[in-house]
Amino acid sequence: MKTPENLPSVLIVTGPTASGKTRRAVDIARMLHGEIISADSRQIYRGMDLGTGKDIEEYGDTPYHLIDIAPAGSKYNLFRFLDDARAAADLIASRGHLPVMCGGTGLYVESFLKGLRLPEVPENKELRESLKGKSLDELTGILSSMKTLHNSTDVDSAKRAIRAIEIQTYYADHPDAAAGAIPSPIDDALVIGIAIDRESRRRRITDRLKQRLDNGMLDEIRTLLDSGISADDLMYYGLEYKYLTMHVIGDLSFDEMFDKLEMEIHRFAKRQMTWFRGMERRGFKINWLDWDMPDDEFRHAVVQLIETRPQ
Repeated sequence: MKTPENLPSVLIVTGPTASGKTRRAVDIARMLHGEIISADSRQIYRGMDLGTGKDIEEYGDTPYHLIDIAPAGSKYNLFRFLDDARAAADLIASRGHLPVMCGGTGLYVESFLKGLRLPEVPENKELRESLKGKSLDELTGILSSMKTLHNSTDVDSAKRAIRAIEIQTYYADHPDAAAGAIPSPIDDALVIGIAIDRESRRRRITDRLKQRLDNGMLDEIRTLLDSGISADDLMYYGLEYKYLTMHVIGDLSFDEMFDKLEMEIHRFAKRQMTWFRGMERRGFKINWLDWDMPDDEFRHAVVQLIETRPQ
């Protein structure tokens, strides 16, 4: 297939978990001489492979960025992602290749498209100490009094909620820094969403969870714990790392862990779709293509989107 002219400055492939984003993004990258930039908030951590669904084998010889760039146990954030993603996009473009961003972390994708630039927020030890011991509900109440809670991952653990409060407190105390984060929107990006019906999504989530457990996801958790990462630090990452860790340390039986995790992944996928619908209401065009389109039809649809997009 002939490479279309007037490629976008960046092509983004997004969608809910288990929709097959990675395979489609790699297909596009191969077709259009692109390189992948991961927009997944957990795939940046080394040693967290099965739990984050890295699927490295799907990349083959396609170059990828922002995967395995931080040690497990550290706290990566939106500020660092935006800096790293812009640097990766610039590097890819300098080689004459197309940056293809792939991931389902809606906050990362939307903030990148907005060209958002954030001040780095330092740790506030005094504030953290004052919040220590408060319940997640109490912390959520404090945070909701400071901002509208669009992103539910802000409050899926006490540590995340405290960090979110810390950031909002910094913005309140440093209005000049917050006001200095003037967006520079990326006007010529093309965003492709992988659409999957609810029943197929639920089936694929369950099948994938079983497969990852069969492939050793619990061993991955044990290895991370044995390396010196605390259970609390692992549970900070949520979903698989929360519930599998709770099972490994004896807080949940295997069946309890599986049922709770399966339910939470389904809820997570629904929250992702809520975010994407919000993006569309906020003016971002997402071009939805069915998850089970034949490969040739999918490639043809992508080319058509590129050739017919507004210039």
